[in-house]
Amino acid sequence: MALFDRLTGTRRPADGVPPVPAEELRTALLALNRPDAPYVVRYGAAEGADLVAEWRIAEPAWRNFFVESRITHAVRVRMRLDRDAHEVRVLEEQWEVSRVGGPPGLQVTSSYSRGPDRTVTRRWTLGWGDGGRPEATETFRFDAARLREPLQGTVLRSGWTWRGVVLGKL
Repeated sequence: MALFDRLTGTRRPADGVPPVPAEELRTALLALNRPDAPYVVRYGAAEGADLVAEWRIAEPAWRNFFVESRITHAVRVRMRLDRDAHEVRVLEEQWEVSRVGGPPGLQVTSSYSRGPDRTVTRRWTLGWGDGGRPEATETFRFDAARLREPLQGTVLRSGWTWRGVVLGKL
């Protein structure tokens, strides 16, 4: 099962970590919301989930950040809490986005995929180093793991399993 777990992104809590009640885990996940975080965690009944985490692409305060970051994929994580198994079933979804209009905004295209993904956007500036040699300096980095890692860490510290879903229903 280890190979399948690796493909789905499933992670288990450390040995000896007792699972907290489901409502305590839900509260801990919702507490990840901060005004300075590029994502939001919210109730997800409308999407067929207990909770949903997604980038703040549509929010005016974050729109410029996402346009300037030149991201190519929007990510949404739908989570369902399985109270009996102490698992959070997770479906990660990605859509391709493109920049449109002036001033530029982001528009979702028809490309869709599901399952764990690692999208990293980097921007480099070319210049001259101290020794007179050309060098590249990373001036911007945006990693899609900034959405998954806080969620996954909260789940594992709460004694629950993070169960990735690729096929089938959440």
